[in-house]
Amino acid sequence: MASEPVARAVAEELARWGAMRQTGVSLRYMMEFGARPTERTLLLAAQFLHKELPIRIARRALDLESLPFGLSSKPAILKVRDWYVDSFRDIRSFPEVRSPKDELAFTEMIKMIRVRHTNVVPTIALGVQQLKKDLGGSKAFPPGIDAIHQFLDRFYMSRIGIRMLIGLINTKMSPMTVAQIASEDARAICMREYGSAPDVDIYGDPDFTFPYVTPHLHLMIFELMKNSLRAVQERYMNSDKHAPPVRIIVADGAEDVTIKINDEGGGIPRSGLSRIFTYLYSTAENPPDLDEHNEGVTMAGYGYGIPISRLYARYFGGDLQIISMEGYGTDAYLHLSRLGDSEEPLP
Repeated sequence: MASEPVARAVAEELARWGAMRQTGVSLRYMMEFGARPTERTLLLAAQFLHKELPIRIARRALDLESLPFGLSSKPAILKVRDWYVDSFRDIRSFPEVRSPKDELAFTEMIKMIRVRHTNVVPTIALGVQQLKKDLGGSKAFPPGIDAIHQFLDRFYMSRIGIRMLIGLINTKMSPMTVAQIASEDARAICMREYGSAPDVDIYGDPDFTFPYVTPHLHLMIFELMKNSLRAVQERYMNSDKHAPPVRIIVADGAEDVTIKINDEGGGIPRSGLSRIFTYLYSTAENPPDLDEHNEGVTMAGYGYGIPISRLYARYFGGDLQIISMEGYGTDAYLHLSRLGDSEEPLP
């Protein structure tokens, strides 16, 4: 149960492992190590994760217990903390990985842990919204509230690192294909909530591929597309004019791969541009009900889509820029660095 405290023995072990030094691994090393997997390399990888993951997971569980403004006590945050505690227990109770059979069993357990943590980001966002409600909304934030944003940046960055260790880099990822799937997923949510959705036009070379992490790019495009589709849909919902399409342009540059998402949804007021990259702000006028059981994907309201997308882009050396023309629309520029060149260890 999310409301129960962590048992003393588990808390002591969490503290002990959380104080250990984590081992940095570069993206280049991960790509070279996993390019031609063999029975030996798979075994070595499992042995490394068996020792490394408890350190990183313990740190995240401990982080969630010491948040300012009472955020740690929110039901949604306690739920996420329990996911990390359960995953820590699972890995620590797994015997030492000595054989290919052990490696297969360990890999299956890691897959279950990955599924368990699928909804960490929206659930934490729900906890933040619960805190905002208690504080009386954005206009009543007390001094020092930026500490929440700084914590979330660190927490999500570390979470990306954990998921990279147990995930896969696609050496020939097609950004056009990912954009197509992500935009279709976003349109489906828009159709569910509004009964219709603007069209999406995608431009670029369908044969172009580059090394990247497919789920991460899907998340970024999906979140940005939800914003654009909602803006266009709400602007033209009661209009006699046909809603213009949202456009996605994929460009292969010498340094970066850039994905531009362009909409005619009316833009963002200049006064709001400085806040769109914080987790405590949302452009939605009516956020979803603050029900701890509400974990479904919504068009908007939790305020994490844009800041989490920029964090994912920056994690790999890229960036996200938002340029708005109030009264017309918004351009989102997603700059992506090619993976495999960096020797820097993952956070």
